[in-house]
Amino acid sequence: MTSDINRSALFNGSCFALITTAFTFAIRAGILPQLGEEFNLTAQQLGFINSMWFLGFPISMIIGGMVYHSFGPANIMRVAFVAHSLGILLTIYGGGYTLLLISTLFIGFGNGCTEAACNPMIADMYSDGKMNKMLNRFHMWFPGGIVIGSLVSKFMTDMNFSWQSQIWVLMIPTIIYAILFYGKTFPKPHVTGVTSLAENFKAMGTLPFIFLFCCMALTAITEFGPQQWVGLVMSNSGASPMLILALVTGLMAVGRYFAGPVVQKLGQTGILLISAIFAAIGIYLFSVVTGPLAYVAAVFFAMGVCYFWPTMVGAVAQRVPLSGALGMSIIGGVGMFSSSIFQPIIGRWIDKARADSALQGLSGDALELAAGQETLAKMASFPLILIVLFLIFFFWQKKANPRTAAAAH
Repeated sequence: MTSDINRSALFNGSCFALITTAFTFAIRAGILPQLGEEFNLTAQQLGFINSMWFLGFPISMIIGGMVYHSFGPANIMRVAFVAHSLGILLTIYGGGYTLLLISTLFIGFGNGCTEAACNPMIADMYSDGKMNKMLNRFHMWFPGGIVIGSLVSKFMTDMNFSWQSQIWVLMIPTIIYAILFYGKTFPKPHVTGVTSLAENFKAMGTLPFIFLFCCMALTAITEFGPQQWVGLVMSNSGASPMLILALVTGLMAVGRYFAGPVVQKLGQTGILLISAIFAAIGIYLFSVVTGPLAYVAAVFFAMGVCYFWPTMVGAVAQRVPLSGALGMSIIGGVGMFSSSIFQPIIGRWIDKARADSALQGLSGDALELAAGQETLAKMASFPLILIVLFLIFFFWQKKANPRTAAAAH
């Protein structure tokens, strides 16, 4: 059993590694206009730079999951530190479009290593009944870090700090997690019989994993789809997009920190079902309200997507344990791939909605608002499908194992 002091250091190190991930998401987004201006980049080129973040993430997650038991979480996090450091330095000193692509790929790779190493490590360290609570507390630092990173970027931009100085900020949590991990004893895998990739793949061929795999694609786009496009809608509705983002991510961070009692009361299957219901309500409200009521929609949306990601990872760890670290990484990877795949689909929905609104005589802000809200109404189909799937999952797991299905904690 890992000592409490060692376990605490490893968990805190994992949290700072995830804060690094969140900072790379928020701060790099904040400096995009400056990068575009300095290097004379088009919006399409900036989009390709951003896509490298999403590409590197699932690649390293899947590779890390495959080598978790042979290479070990300590070595995976060493790779993460090197990738993060290279990405940061290449961004600062690269000075061009090609190296910005490469640097962002390195950063995405480091972020994926963090998920590949820390998710199964936390599941192994807290296999004494605290796994779901601690996974939620770990994952609170992604939305929490986005809030902090966004505010840091906004402050530094307003104070006319260079974009290079903002990128240097990324080194702070990077160095902290390296120090916390240094010299620590990492836990051994808790589940026996998962050191073989053949065992992992065999477990991933079972119906529960396939079901969760499909659900993860929808939970991820339910979370990241509206967040990606809601700014466009809210900027024309009388609400502040930055306040919407801060409210959503702030509530997600608080909710994940206090996840323990919620998990204990509702269980995994109950949380997933109720989350889908709240997410559907939130996205629907986004599609019909304007002004201050948009903040009410943000509350419902945040309550809906708050527990999706960590609970899905925990469900794989608990209900398909022989899939091992690879199974947890595959689930996270499909979430990122889903977010990438659905973005152009959502973009086509917006283009069509704009054309339809123009035919109805709308123009300017009214056209953008109508098109955006019509698209958000279509996005509500994702959690509506999840409500049906998680209802099936709730009764299926209750019948399969009444004790753990009712209170998986």
